[in-house]
Amino acid sequence: MKTFTYERATSPADATQAAVAHRRTRFIAGGTNLLDLMKLDIETPEHLVDINRLGLDAIEDSADGGLRIGAMVRNSDLAADPRVRERYPVLSRALLAGASGQLRNKATTGGNLLQRTRCYYFYDTAMPCNKRHPGSGCAAIEGFNRMHAVIGGSEACIATHPSDMAVAMRVLDAVVHTVMPDGSERALPLADVYRLPGDTPQVENALGTGELITYVTLPPPPDGRQIYRKVRDRASYAFALVSVAAIVQVNGDGVASARIAFGGVAPMPWRDDALEAALQGTPGDESSLRAIANTALAGARGHGHNDFKIRLARRTLGAVLVEASGRTTA
Repeated sequence: MKTFTYERATSPADATQAAVAHRRTRFIAGGTNLLDLMKLDIETPEHLVDINRLGLDAIEDSADGGLRIGAMVRNSDLAADPRVRERYPVLSRALLAGASGQLRNKATTGGNLLQRTRCYYFYDTAMPCNKRHPGSGCAAIEGFNRMHAVIGGSEACIATHPSDMAVAMRVLDAVVHTVMPDGSERALPLADVYRLPGDTPQVENALGTGELITYVTLPPPPDGRQIYRKVRDRASYAFALVSVAAIVQVNGDGVASARIAFGGVAPMPWRDDALEAALQGTPGDESSLRAIANTALAGARGHGHNDFKIRLARRTLGAVLVEASGRTTA
């Protein structure tokens, strides 16, 4: 691990100012991802700003019936909160599927959203990786790419985003709130926080230098049944091969509304707008739902070892839609 300096911030303004006052600064909270990357010399910050004492650890009701979640709320506390379990069960289930209890006790809301990919080649400093060294190439494209993206990637990078929580927040239309070093604030829909790799895979999100996530807001829970299903190589806290977060409302005429987000298949939590539009008005019987599920992720492309992910995502979605409908006959 490279030598670095350290300070403990006492307010969001203090933290953002510290971040721009030093070269190569990183905020640290739970450290469940950053410390691993530092040990491997993938992240080599010269200065760490500890943000654990900023008072951003509350979960509060908002006036419109939604929730305001502080950036420092630990994953365990968020998953266990009665309001989350009752009104946003898709989020609670995603968090519980995401990591062991020990990690959830440390990991924070803001840090979970900004965790970096778990691509094998990103973690192996002996291999070329455009995220670590732009222009060096992407070893995964011609390598062992079983865990990699089938949609949203580019010729420069096919890494996936690893967060389960982010997939659930994407389907819930979460909004991320930040503060800038100049004191200004902004609100970003979660979809606008992430950047697809394109030609610049090292730029993973839209946050500027020294910009700090302060809290996340969830709108009032939408109508419909909420489901989170994660398919992985082992039941014990592995990263998703495919995950599906769904909120589906079915009435006597069929599907009244549907929101679908995928994890494990793209560089960011992936919403399929065409799929959601196609589901609306679809008869709620099993055969109709599975037929629509088989159209998901149009344009997806495997890279050899991960070809199976496209079929797996569609089959997982079909099972989720049938579960949400409560109907199992054609």
